[in-house]
Amino acid sequence: MNKLQQGRDIAATADVSSPQDCVVLYSVSYQPTDINKRRAFEYIKNHPSAMMIDHTPCGKQLLALGMETGAENPPEELTKIWRIASERFIKSATGNITAFVENADKRSTFVTVELPLILQNNQITRINGEDKFVFAAQFGVCRKDLFKK
Repeated sequence: MNKLQQGRDIAATADVSSPQDCVVLYSVSYQPTDINKRRAFEYIKNHPSAMMIDHTPCGKQLLALGMETGAENPPEELTKIWRIASERFIKSATGNITAFVENADKRSTFVTVELPLILQNNQITRINGEDKFVFAAQFGVCRKDLFKK
């Protein structure tokens, strides 16, 4: 089995669970800097129970396999693999999500994948302590978007 297929299998099946109120997300896609990522990692340092997808067994296995930016894999394939894992991560999350997504681009994984899934997940109630629907409005995502095909 090749590495990309192994990555897809891990993303689709490995454990992505997290404790309530502990999920941390960040967005750097299409941005000129990685400030949101750096802020997320700083937050994690100061909040030991907080976790990103990277900290789940799934994320750890993907990273150990070399599924990261700059690896020998095509970037579009890496994005697909991480999106599979991220979708599962959000679907299993509960409570408040901490999101470092300042200036998130409308094409980013956060806006196109994670935010709609957060809005659909009834177990997630807030983002950064704010009602998730109110928070989502700043990105032009609202309840009616959940029913588009």
